[in-house]
Amino acid sequence: MNKVSYSGYRFPPEIIQQAIWLYLRFTLSLRDVEDLLAERGVAVSCETVRRWVNHFGLLIAADLRNRRLKPHTTWHLDEGVPRTHQQQWRCGAA
Repeated sequence: MNKVSYSGYRFPPEIIQQAIWLYLRFTLSLRDVEDLLAERGVAVSCETVRRWVNHFGLLIAADLRNRRLKPHTTWHLDEGVPRTHQQQWRCGAA
């Protein structure tokens, strides 16, 4: 799995990741993200945030998908046996 490379960018990776996270997680507008970063002392334009999301958003999403746990090949189905009027019914695969 390749790491996301932030080389050649003016801002540190933490700021880029924070801007992408704010935009995608809270569905803020680009200008809202720009304002939030400005409150934290980071002067960045909304166009820069858009470029970061377009470039790094897919790479970060692919990295998260690769780190997700894979399901096992064996599935277990619990069988319940409710009794109604002294009859036995099976729930689950037949």
